Amino acid sequence: MRKRNYLLSLLALLTLFTLLLAGCGGKKEAAQNQSTEKIVAKFSHVTAPGTPKGLAAQKFADLVKERTNGRVEIQVFPSSQLYGDKDEFEALQANNVQFIAPSAGKLISFDQRFQIGDMPFLFKDNQGAARFWDSEAGKKLLRSLESQGMIGLTAWPNGMRQFMNSKKELKTPEDFKGLKFRIPAGGVLVDIFQALGAGTANIPFSEVYTALQQKVVDGTIATFDNIENEKYAEVLNYLTVANVNNLSYIVIVNKQFWDSLPPDIRETVEQCLKEATEYERQLADQLDQESLAKLKQKIKVHELTPEERQAFVEAMQPVWAKYEPVIGKELFEEAKKLNQ
Repeated sequence: MRKRNYLLSLLALLTLFTLLLAGCGGKKEAAQNQSTEKIVAKFSHVTAPGTPKGLAAQKFADLVKERTNGRVEIQVFPSSQLYGDKDEFEALQANNVQFIAPSAGKLISFDQRFQIGDMPFLFKDNQGAARFWDSEAGKKLLRSLESQGMIGLTAWPNGMRQFMNSKKELKTPEDFKGLKFRIPAGGVLVDIFQALGAGTANIPFSEVYTALQQKVVDGTIATFDNIENEKYAEVLNYLTVANVNNLSYIVIVNKQFWDSLPPDIRETVEQCLKEATEYERQLADQLDQESLAKLKQKIKVHELTPEERQAFVEAMQPVWAKYEPVIGKELFEEAKKLNQ
């Protein structure tokens, strides 16, 4: 009897040991499956595929697919195919998409300091804007979005805004007096033109060409790319290359998605984004040069000299003084230092 009980106990122990081994093996197998499971992310943006932003987003996706051997797939949806300007943030925060790239100005509702890109004559060019966003101060600003469930990863400068008008060459702040310019919205742009003694009118983007053609306004402020694509040179006679302020796109990722990535994958994705960012910035600079060359063949172009630009910097001091308390002295000083 004692021998029988001993055998039963031994059999029970062996059964338990077998079950434990099977459980460990199952957990190991599950972990292996999880580590190799394909990761799919959506990148939604509002511009056309052939723009610098569109091309860079696709470059980013292609690099990620290649470097992760297909383990991570980033699906790019351009031209507002999934979401437009008004709803892309809500979609990102809900993790319905994982990446978006809105203009920095669209982030003002989350943090007023993102108005720094709109500050007049603070950034000299695309390169100066890129240096700011890549600095510790710029990165700190990007990280401010984390409390909203988003992480700002990098900036894709898309051009500097320039002055155009139908009346005369604009070389000095005094030349603006009495003119009226189209602006997309109020805020900083209103203050810029007020400081120059010019009037403004809020006109939707789709109506700008007609408003310029019918002389509802005398001029507008836009990037070289916009000026060329929207054919403003057909209805305006003068372009002043002033590099007034900067239009940059901010690449943003959903925080929950980003934190869930395995460290090695996240590191690879970051490196791919870095390469895509360099690519985008080269494209943006190239496009600026090509558009300016075309415009010089169509209308009268004046490029501000350093002395002329300094006169505009001085004219903008009231605007800087108004917004510095909102944006912060630290960011202002960093931007000025990186654009000297």
